[in-house]
Amino acid sequence: MDDSFSPDLISLIDENGAEHEFEILDQIEENGTLYFALMPVFENSSDMLYDSGEYTILESVEENGEQQLAEVEDYELKRRLADIFEERFNDMFYN
Repeated sequence: MDDSFSPDLISLIDENGAEHEFEILDQIEENGTLYFALMPVFENSSDMLYDSGEYTILESVEENGEQQLAEVEDYELKRRLADIFEERFNDMFYN
């Protein structure tokens, strides 16, 4: 089996202290801020059946001297980033 492809994974801890694993689908830099498109990773493949299939957009922020990922609060910015990610996904998978 060829293992040359392995997804970029990241573990994040939510506000309740629960750890969640995500695959980094893509990242872009916009106005000096790094944004990530992340898709949840499931240990049990049957859990994928109940997932919405939507990816999450998070931004890299510095808090107390540490880089963290946070939700993009601005709806217009989030929509614009989603358009950029969607175009990049289309280029990657359909061209």
